[in-house]
Amino acid sequence: MAQPNVHLAESFTNPPNYSFPHHRLNRTLRDPTKTPIVLVACGSFSPVTYLHLRMFEMAKDYVRQNTDFEIVGGYLSPVSDMYKKPGLLSARHRVNMCTLAAEESDNSLMVDPWEAFQSYQRTAIVLDHFDHEINTVLGGVQTADGERRTVRPMLLAGSDLIATMSEPGVWSYADLDHILGRYGCLIVERAGSGMDQAVDSLARWRNNIYLISQLIQNDVSSTKVRLFLRRGLSVRYLLPNSVVDYIEQHGLYLDEAPNTSTTEKGKGKDREVNGSNPRTEASQKC
Repeated sequence: MAQPNVHLAESFTNPPNYSFPHHRLNRTLRDPTKTPIVLVACGSFSPVTYLHLRMFEMAKDYVRQNTDFEIVGGYLSPVSDMYKKPGLLSARHRVNMCTLAAEESDNSLMVDPWEAFQSYQRTAIVLDHFDHEINTVLGGVQTADGERRTVRPMLLAGSDLIATMSEPGVWSYADLDHILGRYGCLIVERAGSGMDQAVDSLARWRNNIYLISQLIQNDVSSTKVRLFLRRGLSVRYLLPNSVVDYIEQHGLYLDEAPNTSTTEKGKGKDREVNGSNPRTEASQKC
């Protein structure tokens, strides 16, 4: 059961000229016995790859076959430029590439630029933003009989994320409890990242963590794609063609150099609720 939302909508700040994308959100629940959910993947997406898109397809299969959820939409949420990670292009390019990739996908995937075009936002706040926009602003979804239902945002991530969540001091406990306790997550297996041991350390929230095995192993990463591009190698069929064309058109990643001197892991510095003790929050994708 969802916990009361401790983050106030009044604390949200929106980028200039921002409007929440909901053109592909299914506003009518097909099965009234199901709980409506929205999948949210937060990451750098520098660049977005077929594995990022494939995660949504694996999640759909898993949800349909193993849960009482119904997916009513999916979102890519690129991180802010304030992430300052080596290889991170400007938010403008990353949002544009994600938008091109989403347009080639099925009719439920969208790109939300809210996180990308402002100061760094913690994952817990990003999920609260989706909760606010979908349930408070849009009014959730309805059944065929007109009954209003609250949509539950859920984090979609690779298993390398859940591994960092189990490491002491990487995530604040308050944020873990908010993300895993209130919303939950679907975790897709990634090569080299063990899931079971990591989840054992998060036993308190085990019922809200859903593990998805990769039946066909795919270890494509944005890091490897950038390396290929710097070496002048082809990346076609690793990314959507429209994204490859965009990279070539703008000459991206050819002379990549680190844009930060920090070696910190993650999406930036988090602070606990009392404003002290900075914590590093890890990102799930390159």
